Amino acid sequence: MKLLTKALEKALPPLYSQEDVEDPMVLAHFFNPSGAGDWYICEGGRDGDDYRMFGLCDLGWPELGYVSLNELAGVRGPFGLGIERDRFWTPKRLSEIKEET
Repeated sequence: MKLLTKALEKALPPLYSQEDVEDPMVLAHFFNPSGAGDWYICEGGRDGDDYRMFGLCDLGWPELGYVSLNELAGVRGPFGLGIERDRFWTPKRLSEIKEET
């Protein structure tokens, strides 16, 4: 599965563009199908050979931060399972995600 589609890349606001937005939209969700790990993405942008994203990262303790697409793509869990993009994700406000986690 392709983690970052052209449509998603185009839809994500540029990094730092929502610093003053009180409750930004979460436009993408990535998850670990074989364990802990959810990434709720609000912004993204190219950074050399990588793509950096910003959002709520939850590895057991949710916090706002940055994540590298290359790092997500390199994760391999049991049976070789990698991180997946939630293909059925419906955009939500960040406050809604915080309430759920």
